[in-house]
Amino acid sequence: MDMPYINECAVDMCSYNVGSACHALAITVGDPPHAQCDTYFITSFKGGDPASTGQVGACKMTDCRHNSRLECRARGIAVGPGREAADCLTYSPR
Repeated sequence: MDMPYINECAVDMCSYNVGSACHALAITVGDPPHAQCDTYFITSFKGGDPASTGQVGACKMTDCRHNSRLECRARGIAVGPGREAADCLTYSPR
């Protein structure tokens, strides 16, 4: 099973975001009932692997049409500002 890539992250203040790209090795999405990026946080420096593009490691949004057994099956996702600081914009309820 391949993990989907984070095609875009528009949350510039996240410590893993450099140039609208996520560099966390893997993120977790959701804390029902809201599809936020649980990996999002702010520090005074940038982290992650600058040579890698982030992927979705786990998704807790069991009501999302892309979720299969807590794994995201979307081809890729976008993360951006939303109700919380960073939301999965690809989330789509069944």
